[in-house]
Amino acid sequence: MNRFIAINPDACIGCGTCRAACSEGHRGVGLQAEPRLSLVMTRDVSAAVTCHHCEGAPCLQVCPVNAIDKADGAVHVNEQHCIGCKLCAIVCPFGAIHPSGTSIAGVAGVKVNTPTFAASLDPLLQWEIGVYTRAVKCDLCSYDEAGPHCVPACPTKALTLVEPRDMDDAGKDKRLHAAGANDAMQPEIAAIRRTR
Repeated sequence: MNRFIAINPDACIGCGTCRAACSEGHRGVGLQAEPRLSLVMTRDVSAAVTCHHCEGAPCLQVCPVNAIDKADGAVHVNEQHCIGCKLCAIVCPFGAIHPSGTSIAGVAGVKVNTPTFAASLDPLLQWEIGVYTRAVKCDLCSYDEAGPHCVPACPTKALTLVEPRDMDDAGKDKRLHAAGANDAMQPEIAAIRRTR
C-alpha cells in the first residue's frame, strides 16, 4: 500500500489554498511552480484531485525514458529527465498528471505571453511555441520532511495524508464490524478487541 492524499469533497470549499501552498513549496526548492494538484468544481461539489500513487502505477510503466520512479510509497517524476511525451497523463486513471512548462514570457514575465491555443483547450492538446512541457504530478512534497504542504494549508481540513498503516487499521476495523453482525463470532471479536 502506498501513501496518498485523501480528499473529503464535503469539506472542500474550493478556495485553492492547497494549490497555492503546493506551488509556493515547489517554487522554493527550484521545481516548476505549477501546482501538483487540480481543483474540480461543479455546481454541487468542489474537490482537489491529486495522484493516488497507484500500486501498479500505469504512468511508471509507459514512460519511455524512465523519468518516473517509485520510492518510499510514492510515485515521482524526475523533471530533468521527462521529455514531455504526455503518455503518463493519458494513462493516468485519475487525471492526476498534466503537462506544464514555463512559457517564453519567463518566470519574471519579461515578455507578453501570447498563447497559441484557446483557453478552453484540454491541457493534453495544448502546446506553445518555445515551451518545453514536462509531466507534473503530486510528489507528496518528498523534498520536505514535514510532508505535503497542501494538507496543513487546507482551512477546512478536507485533505488528509494517508499512510499504509492507516489503511491497515481501517481494514481491520471494517472486518471486525462486519464480523460483529455474526452472533457466532462475538467471543472471538471480544478477544481481539482486548488485545488492542
